[in-house]
Amino acid sequence: MRAALTEARKARQAGEVPVGAVVVLNDAIVGAGFNQPISSHDPTAHAEVIALRQAAQAAGNYRLTGATLYVTVEPCLMCVGAMVHARIGLLVFGATEPKAGAIQSMISAHQLAGLNHRLQAIGGVLEEESRALLQEFFKGRRVSARSGDPE
Repeated sequence: MRAALTEARKARQAGEVPVGAVVVLNDAIVGAGFNQPISSHDPTAHAEVIALRQAAQAAGNYRLTGATLYVTVEPCLMCVGAMVHARIGLLVFGATEPKAGAIQSMISAHQLAGLNHRLQAIGGVLEEESRALLQEFFKGRRVSARSGDPE
């Protein structure tokens, strides 16, 4: 999870929402990513999707059976779908996401009937650090908006 937090800080430095993710397979990080939908003009460029793409390339297979994905914030519905398709075995996340979280906050998408794969999920790992990154980022955004800065 510390590696995912490092990725989240990269997102913050790039002016993106500070979310970071890593994929671990056979005790090694095989994929890493941070949010970049703004800079890449790509709505699918979430940290999880980028980490999954990199991990699939490293593994030479889009199926990452038995892999663990660590992400600083509870994933959205799109990212949970990508994890199911990739056959991720375990998801570990930091802070919950009350508005769009698709593991426990809004919906338990990984447990929907009819899915051809089930993944396990553990939340609250390094939750305070993950939440603090988000809160600092959005606090800065609100301050900039009030002062008229076009950040």
